[in-house]
Amino acid sequence: MKVSSLRDILQLNVFTQESDGEITGGYASDLLSDVMGRMDEGMIWVTMQTHQNIVAVASLKEASAILIVNGLVPDEETIAKSREEKVVLLGTAMPAFEVCGKIYALLNKE
Repeated sequence: MKVSSLRDILQLNVFTQESDGEITGGYASDLLSDVMGRMDEGMIWVTMQTHQNIVAVASLKEASAILIVNGLVPDEETIAKSREEKVVLLGTAMPAFEVCGKIYALLNKE
């Protein structure tokens, strides 16, 4: 599933979308070292973190997107960094548990 398809189906907020990659799976964690050690390329990363370091980790791991939950909003520096690194940065008011279930169901329909 393309990032844009997931964005449209779940009506996600778009902070930045400089690309439209294929989502190969998902990973939910707020611990950066956990994400660096376990997330695979192409996954969408679900987190409540909003600081610039999430962009660096997502870029390093070649994530398809970062999805920030609980209605949290990244600061302008994080948004600027995501544009610079071409990392898709999305948001939702849903809690992580709910949005992960929806993503899982959508990705396993295909």
